[in-house]
Amino acid sequence: MAAFRTLNDLSPAGKRILLRADLNVPVREGRITDTTRIDRVLPTVEELVEKGGRVIVLSHFDRPKGRVVAEMSLAPIAAAMAEKTRHTVRFVSDCIGPEVEHAIAAMKDGDILILENTRFHAGEEKNDPEFVASLAKSGEIYVNDAFSAAHRAHASTEGLARHLPAFAGRLMEAELNALSAALEKPDHPVGALIGGAKISTKLDLIGNVVNKVDILFIGGAMANTFLAAEGVPVGKSLQEAEMHETAREIVARAQQAGCKIILPVDAVIAREFREGAPSEICPIDAVPADAMILDAGPRTVALINEQLAGLKTLVWNGPLGAFEIKPFDAATVAVAREAARLTKEGKLKTIAGGGDTVSALRHAGVADQMSYVSTAGGAFMEWLEGKLLPGIAVLTDAAQHVVPL
Repeated sequence: MAAFRTLNDLSPAGKRILLRADLNVPVREGRITDTTRIDRVLPTVEELVEKGGRVIVLSHFDRPKGRVVAEMSLAPIAAAMAEKTRHTVRFVSDCIGPEVEHAIAAMKDGDILILENTRFHAGEEKNDPEFVASLAKSGEIYVNDAFSAAHRAHASTEGLARHLPAFAGRLMEAELNALSAALEKPDHPVGALIGGAKISTKLDLIGNVVNKVDILFIGGAMANTFLAAEGVPVGKSLQEAEMHETAREIVARAQQAGCKIILPVDAVIAREFREGAPSEICPIDAVPADAMILDAGPRTVALINEQLAGLKTLVWNGPLGAFEIKPFDAATVAVAREAARLTKEGKLKTIAGGGDTVSALRHAGVADQMSYVSTAGGAFMEWLEGKLLPGIAVLTDAAQHVVPL
């Protein structure tokens, strides 16, 4: 990964700093249900404020598609952030225009100003030069702390970094360092645990990973497709018959790359997909025609955990089974807790991400025990796929030059 500037390279005192955060938090019936994204950007906010910066926060929220939608205002989120800091937080009901200019003119060193949803303007998602210029007028420095939005070339995630001195915030820095440690400069042996429902949604990811890891564990319904492609009967289990040839090609590519693929050797099966449904354990090659594979079995868990003991680095994306419904969470929970134990003992570096993965680790009670858990979703997935993220690329470019507006 190319070098990028961090807050260590910035003297914020007296400067107007445009801080791109991701405040796109989950809200249900008007109430924030998870403040993780607010919590994770606070260290950057606090550091800039305590060093005398004038912090102007930009973020999107939901998908208003260039229109003002009252239910998608950042006002409640600004209020939630204000409750988490001892510093004064003010909110402005737009992100460009006279009201913003007046509010910024009144700022003092150490003030925090949160601007309205950038996606209320169509120019945000279009990365429109005029909109970028309007945003840039508000600041002297640009800090991006929104890795989760880095896969989008939008005005506030990519455009601003071309016109203002640009730096990575502490959350962005931690994310980039963790990802570099996962696949770019990892400690070997390296393993990847890839689960989920479909190969078709993770083709690029698997294609990139098999060339970089020593062992690939495949779980979830995705494993059923690989098993069926090898002629193993999987009963009524979810699988993609049209992807059998692709699965065989992936196995061949892994062999050429020296990557060992591990599939389930036993399974938890049931005739119904519901909580508390009668279930049983069977060898992977003995799944009845009327049954579904809904979780990896205990022998598979033991096999994975045995392999984990010999790894230095683990990248995790996707559960091993239908973890949302008991008893089909057992394999995911058991492997997650073993990975957490090895991490705590300093024997394993664990980097995990993706929506279902974060939920599964929280379900297992170990989300805070991994080396790094990314909440970035799409950006994390695209990085695993080996794609260049616009919001990251421009940070490294911006370290070299700034284009005048």
